[in-house]
Amino acid sequence: MLNITELPLRVLPSRASDRLLQPLWDYLLFHHMPLISSPFFIVILAFSSYLIFSVPFAVLDLLGERVPLFHQYKIQPERQPTMGMMVKSFLTALYNHIFFVLPAVSIGMFILPTPALPQDAPTIHELFVDALASLLLFDTQYYIWHYIHHKQPLLYRWIHAVHHEYMAPFSWSTEQLSIPELMAVGFWSNLDPLLLKCHPLTIWCMTVFSIWMSVEDHIGYDLPWTLNHVVPFGLLGGAPAHDMHHQKPSSNFAPFFSHWDRIFGTAVTLKKKKL
Repeated sequence: MLNITELPLRVLPSRASDRLLQPLWDYLLFHHMPLISSPFFIVILAFSSYLIFSVPFAVLDLLGERVPLFHQYKIQPERQPTMGMMVKSFLTALYNHIFFVLPAVSIGMFILPTPALPQDAPTIHELFVDALASLLLFDTQYYIWHYIHHKQPLLYRWIHAVHHEYMAPFSWSTEQLSIPELMAVGFWSNLDPLLLKCHPLTIWCMTVFSIWMSVEDHIGYDLPWTLNHVVPFGLLGGAPAHDMHHQKPSSNFAPFFSHWDRIFGTAVTLKKKKL
């Protein structure tokens, strides 16, 4: 987990540059230093993003056919999540964060190095390139991990099966994970940006964006305006690919992008229903 030490109390004004994000970064440094310098900030950011992004789709699931504008895009309309299923998934995520994530961060405060917050903001180009590199690296790591855990019955049963409790995923099930899987995902998602020397602002933006992509993968709706439709050439799998993975677990192992599944022949396309 990223630990950040506090800057000196007196921070010099940033020099004029092409860094369009500098005013935002200066504002965070001057007005929210105690918050953004806390090692718990990234946990709060990630979990609150999961909450905020999941709620609208949970409401859609509970309303069901009463909102035909959205329900027509439901991938598995015959498998509608119940309130009980949603509560169980949310409580699993909450339990994992309280009893494992927060203690892990607390321990990390004493054993991990504490880099200082830089005075300069990243450029837009740096933020985009570094975030994309981190997402691609994580996508590769998780593809390998995911593939192995589906091919080894013991690993699947004791580690990954928790996430496959439901054949039709829904937004709250995004973080229904076993502790070993949560730790593996957390380890890579926090280590990769550090290895790539990403700016803290880049890490935070990427965290929010990756949580959105994860939730969107699990919503169970093939909405025409989701990222997998917006990004061209089918580069992202999105909800159709991950929903297909829950229906046919030997397919679509990558969490975000589609290239590894295409290369290794594990891509399976969801058959579109006629609206």
